[in-house]
Amino acid sequence: MTQSVPEIFGSKVFNQTEMKKRLPKDTFKELMKTIEEGKPLNIKIANAVSHAMKEWAIEQGATHYTHWFQPMTGVTAEKHDSFIHPTEDGNVVMTFSGKELIKGEPDASSFPNGGLRATFEARGYTAWDPTSYAFIKNKVLCIPTAFCSYTGHALDKKTPLLRSMEAINKQALRILKLFGHDEVISVKTTVGPEQEYFLVDQKYYEQRKDLIYTGRTLFGANSPKGQEMEDHYFGTIKTRVQNFMDELNVELWKLGINAKTEHNEVAPAQHELAPVFSTTNIATDHNQLTMELMQRIAKRHGLVCLLHEKPFDGVNGSGKHNNWSLSTNTGLNLLEPGETPYENAQFLLFLCAVIKAVDEHQDLLRLSVATAGNDHRLGANEAPPAIISIFLGDELTEVLEAIENGTGYNGKEKEYMRIGADVLPKFKKDSTDRNRTSPFAFTGNKFEFRMPGSSSSIAGCNIVLNTVVADELEKFADVLEAAPDFESALNALIQDTIKSHKRIIFNGNGYDDSWIEEAQKRGLLNLKTTPDALPYFVKEENVKLFEKQHVYSKEEIESRYEVLIEEYVKIINIEALTMLDMAKKEILPAVTSYSKSLADTILSKKAVCESMDTTYETAVLKQTSELLKEAYEAVNALSESIDQMNALSDFEKKANFVRDDLLSKMAALRKPCDELEVIVDEKDWPFPTYGKLLFGVM
Repeated sequence: MTQSVPEIFGSKVFNQTEMKKRLPKDTFKELMKTIEEGKPLNIKIANAVSHAMKEWAIEQGATHYTHWFQPMTGVTAEKHDSFIHPTEDGNVVMTFSGKELIKGEPDASSFPNGGLRATFEARGYTAWDPTSYAFIKNKVLCIPTAFCSYTGHALDKKTPLLRSMEAINKQALRILKLFGHDEVISVKTTVGPEQEYFLVDQKYYEQRKDLIYTGRTLFGANSPKGQEMEDHYFGTIKTRVQNFMDELNVELWKLGINAKTEHNEVAPAQHELAPVFSTTNIATDHNQLTMELMQRIAKRHGLVCLLHEKPFDGVNGSGKHNNWSLSTNTGLNLLEPGETPYENAQFLLFLCAVIKAVDEHQDLLRLSVATAGNDHRLGANEAPPAIISIFLGDELTEVLEAIENGTGYNGKEKEYMRIGADVLPKFKKDSTDRNRTSPFAFTGNKFEFRMPGSSSSIAGCNIVLNTVVADELEKFADVLEAAPDFESALNALIQDTIKSHKRIIFNGNGYDDSWIEEAQKRGLLNLKTTPDALPYFVKEENVKLFEKQHVYSKEEIESRYEVLIEEYVKIINIEALTMLDMAKKEILPAVTSYSKSLADTILSKKAVCESMDTTYETAVLKQTSELLKEAYEAVNALSESIDQMNALSDFEKKANFVRDDLLSKMAALRKPCDELEVIVDEKDWPFPTYGKLLFGVM
């Protein structure tokens, strides 16, 4: 790289610097009001912005533009249109209008919509999101947009995310006004998503149908070495991987993505990338781009990037830790404890809003991360359990207990904990150890939601987080605004909240089986699978919650439930069909061939000398024959189970059948096949083993 990082950073982004350089002062000022305060943008301003944006894009080598959006598929979508416009003399000019910037009209018929539209209703609209900067990708000007139907229903992930951000902004401002923060005009949630992923050699990937079709290995015996030596975590990065990371960083920096931290993760071939925090909307866009670039750049290095939550059995899967906080436009972090009584009380109120929200809406937080892939990871002694709980650390927990009981705090400063009258102990940003077994951990001035899966958009979990916290802040504001004595009402509100919702606080080992029993005693939900969790989405009280906060309509919730449950079934169905294909066309023939070679060896030996020993060959032949029979029977059972599932009338019934029957049939097929892999000669096994996949990148 000949240019320095500051020189290339944001070079492919139509950011504030470029806008200020290219736009008239008044136009720039109006645009910034739209970005920072959500003010409407008129067509005159849009025309000026679109012209400047086009000129900049052409200078960058762009010939096309696209409204870049995030449908309910969980990935991004784009339709490219060129800037060319024909002239009467047979030539072309390059044009781009404000109307084209603000609004697009892609075909909406083939995207998942959960019954919101009929197939023949193709019209859909994309609407420019000026809060997320346009950027150049592959010589195309990409304009981040929302995506909705002709009837106004949100068909994407960005629209409800923006709505949820507005909901929490509205209610947080009410709270801040009570504390005298009249200077604050906006509150935004900020996120820093840590992205885990695997890198495998492309030549091995291409020999495995399961990785190609499903993103995970459906068969595979453990290699002699796994992660038990714990030597990969933070270990020296291999040259090929480092070269990939170097190129990835450069491309991310060009797009204004603050790629900050990179390291080897726990499992062999597993790695992590973490960015600096940004507003949730932009962080979501950036994370989608990060996943896309990871997969694209890996191939340029002869590698394949696996983003599945559990690509390999027996080693850690991959998550996406969602570090979430609340910040004002004045730079105040509302989850920072502060150093004065005034700041302490404000912090404690926002903290209690989060505690109450997480306790009352465990179901929504759990379903926000529910996918077929994540079901393999959650609760597998490598990731948080499927039970939602909050880790606060001993010190902050003791402070809350002192407030609850009205007693002195016996920590570093022995104070009577009356909110707004005494100083919260000045604990450092990292005053407590981290708890990697907790699904929702307070880490100094933010919460780390550790449950999201590595392949998922972070929009889903943040929509829920923003909405449920906004709802609690609204309830708090209603109480405090009507109170004759603000301080007394504040004290009582915080104390009552701690008493009523302390069951959700757990600082222990979430991997321990005893926690499952303890959580049950506390009345906490344990929604182990996606079919267990998703029905909570359409519960009446949850529908009312989203409608009240203007995040989802009833129809939009029902559509998303249908899309998610259908997606779950389709993913497992593809996996089951892939297993059958691999077993019937690759594994069973390979084992049959190997068995024949054993039988031929036995016969050849006996032909030479009847008394020649064939103990080994006979024993192995007998073992392979028994496992081959077991595998064949499992193939038939799985095939029958797939037929039974497909005969069911709706996707909810199919999802329950998958959970209760199909998955066990898949496991029953894998078991003998993995045992056979250990026995059969490596040269006869039809696809690369875990050893090659996990340790093949040198």
